[in-house]
Amino acid sequence: MNVKFINPFLEGTISVLKTMAFVEPKPGKPYLKTDSLARGDISGIIGLTGSATGSLALSFSEAAILKIVSNMVGENIKTMNDEIKDAVGEITNMISGVARKNLEVDGFYIQAAIPTVVTGKNHSITHVSGGQSLIIPFEIAEGKFVVDVSLNE
Repeated sequence: MNVKFINPFLEGTISVLKTMAFVEPKPGKPYLKTDSLARGDISGIIGLTGSATGSLALSFSEAAILKIVSNMVGENIKTMNDEIKDAVGEITNMISGVARKNLEVDGFYIQAAIPTVVTGKNHSITHVSGGQSLIIPFEIAEGKFVVDVSLNE
């Protein structure tokens, strides 16, 4: 995977979560994923096609997503529910949109499918490209989440 695909997803994640959830996600060091195991308790996955193809997955720990969605809706949500699932799909869509807009600057025109949300401990994520994916880990005070992207020219 080309390293020029990293920054648009990093910037998109920080921008969306600062604006929509009022949190300051701190990125960690990106690394190549060597398995299909999700790094969180709930994941949003979206297919990407166009001048580059692949998919984006966001995997959140339960504590992180409860805080993010609580901030977004202005009330304290304490358990995983349908509202959380809907929000994960929408967050995935928004981050994908910002990243795709940023990629247009480099001449990549990419369309996105409708996000799918998967929940449960130890669920797996298989990217549509079948290739390796890059994990960008993030942390907020309440927990961790990752951006898991596989995009090929």
